[in-house]
Amino acid sequence: MRLALSPAMKSIIRQPILKPNMFATAGPVTSGRLLHNLQGKSSGTFQSRFYSQESEKEQPKEESSKTEDLTEEQQKLKTLEEQLEAKSKDAAELKDRLLRSVADFRNLQEVTKKDIQKAKDFALQKFARDLLESVDNFGHALQAFKPESLEKSQEIKDLYTGVKMTKDVFEKTLKKHGIEKIEPLGEQFDPNKHEATFELPQLDKEPGTIFHVQQAGFSLNNRVIRPAKVGVVKDVEK
Repeated sequence: MRLALSPAMKSIIRQPILKPNMFATAGPVTSGRLLHNLQGKSSGTFQSRFYSQESEKEQPKEESSKTEDLTEEQQKLKTLEEQLEAKSKDAAELKDRLLRSVADFRNLQEVTKKDIQKAKDFALQKFARDLLESVDNFGHALQAFKPESLEKSQEIKDLYTGVKMTKDVFEKTLKKHGIEKIEPLGEQFDPNKHEATFELPQLDKEPGTIFHVQQAGFSLNNRVIRPAKVGVVKDVEK
């Protein structure tokens, strides 16, 4: 009795059976080539895995290096910002000190200028007071001339004219240097400028009005150095 075999089974049965010493009979060349091929494949696979592992190791190192570089740059930038802020603060302080120094210097200039002017005024005031007696003497000399004497004698009239001209030039020179004459006739009495030597009632004038100037006053740069001696209208109702 024969078994019916399928085509697949027939194909398997027809395959040659490998002998155990088949690799040995192949000779040393065939074995060497096979071993070489196997070593090449395993070596390539190992190298591929090695490089892959190395690249994986290098990536974190590169990222870590980049992070460190970025951190160093940020630290440098922060340091520069702190230095800039400190320098800006120092500059602001120096500017403030400079402005204060300039203000103090200007104030000192003003004070010094005023002190110098006061010293000049004081020196000139003392000198002016000594000259006022000469002005008064010119006035007294002119008052000594009688009107009838001027009409009778030409020489006396010429003398009077010369004295008056000298007095006018003298007063003009004083005015040029800030010394001005105070003649308050007809003005209201001011205790800051005038000195009342006497009071009399005057029916045609208001009380407190200056109706007589006994001695002229003088001022230096609008500051009284000698008050005018005057007669003032008295208030009768008081």
